[in-house]
Order: sequence, then structure tokens, then C-alpha cells
Amino acid sequence: MWEVEYTDEFEQWWRTLTHKFEKLEKKMDSKRVKQAKARAKEIMAEMLLAEIRKEAGFTQEDLAKVMGIKQPSLSKLESQDDIQISTLQRLIQALGGQLELIVHMPAGDIRISQFKA
Repeated sequence: MWEVEYTDEFEQWWRTLTHKFEKLEKKMDSKRVKQAKARAKEIMAEMLLAEIRKEAGFTQEDLAKVMGIKQPSLSKLESQDDIQISTLQRLIQALGGQLELIVHMPAGDIRISQFKA
């Protein structure tokens, strides 16, 4: 997994890249477009918390205020490798989302419901 710092420069690069992809997509056959979109969906599924926050249109200061914490505390949360489920749930809800935990087992997927808000 790549570690990406979501800076303004990265955002500008990403927008340029996606714009170029849209132009390229018009020239691609439908099979290749489908494959590329599937890969993009995989990449989006692996976004870091800071990337999710940015994509939702929040600055660290904005989100920290909504969560009732200070910006440095949010910065620390976003860079942690480990986080409590309740904290993650609060963060996602503050962004307007809903946290859903799904365990992928050999016999099938299981939705964990004991942590619902």
C-alpha cells in the first residue's frame, strides 16, 4: 500500500490526472474503460482518512471543530496506524458518512453490528 500525503499539490496533480483520464477514456474501447474504472474503484477503497476528509470538503480545522477536538488531535488521529472503532465512527459521522464493519471470511462476508451508533 502506498502512503500518500494529501497536499494541495497532490490534489492539483490528481485533478490533472483525472482530467487526462477523461480525455483518454473517450478514445478507449468499453472493455478497457470497465477495467480502468474497476481499478480506480479499488484505489478509492484504500483511501487514507486524510484523503477521505479532503474528498468530503473538510479542512482539519473544520472537522476538528465538528468533532469537538483540537486540530492537532485530528492530525494525530489521521496519521495513526491504529484507532478505536468508536473514534473512527465519530470521525466518519462528522464527515457525513456511516461506518460499516464487514469481515471477509472464507465462508462469506459477515457484517458486524454490535458497534452501530
